[in-house]
Amino acid sequence: MPTSLRLAALLAALLGLLAGTARAEAPMRGHGGPVRALAVTADGQRALSGSFDASAILWSVEDGTALRVLRAHDGAVNAVAFLPDGGLLTGGEDGRVILWREGPEPERILATHAGPVSGLAVAPDGRRVASSSWDGSARITPLDGGPALVREGHLGNVNGVAFLPDGRLVTAGYDASVRIWPETGPPLTVPFEAPVNAVAAAPDGEIAAGAADGTLHLLRPDGTSRVRLEIGPRPVVALSLSPDGRRLGAATVGGAVAVIDRAEARVRLTLVGPGLPVWSLAFRGPDELVTGGGDRLVRRWDLATGEPIGPLAMSRPADALAAYAGDRGAEVFRACEACHTLTPDGGNRAGPTLHGVFGRRIATVPGYAYSPAFRRLDIVWTPETIARLFEIGPARFTPGTKMPEQTIGAAEDRAALVRFLEKATR
Repeated sequence: MPTSLRLAALLAALLGLLAGTARAEAPMRGHGGPVRALAVTADGQRALSGSFDASAILWSVEDGTALRVLRAHDGAVNAVAFLPDGGLLTGGEDGRVILWREGPEPERILATHAGPVSGLAVAPDGRRVASSSWDGSARITPLDGGPALVREGHLGNVNGVAFLPDGRLVTAGYDASVRIWPETGPPLTVPFEAPVNAVAAAPDGEIAAGAADGTLHLLRPDGTSRVRLEIGPRPVVALSLSPDGRRLGAATVGGAVAVIDRAEARVRLTLVGPGLPVWSLAFRGPDELVTGGGDRLVRRWDLATGEPIGPLAMSRPADALAAYAGDRGAEVFRACEACHTLTPDGGNRAGPTLHGVFGRRIATVPGYAYSPAFRRLDIVWTPETIARLFEIGPARFTPGTKMPEQTIGAAEDRAALVRFLEKATR
């Protein structure tokens, strides 16, 4: 892992621990590291999150459960996107952009960079994908397999990418510039006073750029400045536009999210929560925002009140762990319940049901799509093997797993989890 990302992950973990006990009610749990990227479908039914734990998770918004865990990257998943036809895109620290369809394995590697992928954008026609990278380039890759168009010129990391409505590409760089690329010829370069971390393009062609000095800039399609807003003092690290283009969300390393009325060019609301820092955000309709932070959680916010509104989904089934109130093992298991059920009628989610797990051979639950590597493992689930799984982590104990990387450091917590599972999965 590059030193900068390693330090960022460490900082995120430390800030998450310092965030105290105040929490949004029942936030979405599932990742084993800070949530680095978020996207929401146009109909608001599904969300896709990417994490420093090297996984992406596809969530159902209606019931707050994890539908799939996507694991193929060797390092953090820094960018995610939905295609209009339902396909999923993930971009990782390993420099790869991966296309996913229905199966448990990737459909194909769409693009490969020489450095970490930092951003993804889908063209207005839905036929091309742009990716930005710390290798100093951006690539426009046709989904039909045609040759990619490489855009080079930034002096250092390219931190973000977006398409204008007319199909032109916009890139944001560590070299303190935004570049607007015509179909042919050199780009228009807009200089800034600090590195630019994020960029977004509105339906009317206005460009939003978030900088490391805590400022947000709104640029006209020709690159001239319309307004400069002070969001900081901490760096702006992620931007998202509401589907109608009227609102803009700007997330900062300091943990605050500014919600801006774009026409009025003023901050209408500031969200401050426990997920420090906020690495990612996405609108779910015009009046709801979804954020991902250093505390490894995905949270929802009501933009009418500025208050958290519970889990990723508005409605949620009755608490399956209510009968185990006060049981330490049940509390430890809450990090797992988005992906696993415990009862005979619970069925499979992103992970297989755990009903009857003790004494069961690995990769044998009917109806669950295990990866080929996982099927080749020779493990029987016992109190000892389950404890070992969480002691050293899924990636080491079960190579080829799609499970997000999570460990339980305290031996007493691992023991409590095993005791709870022995009761709850009979």
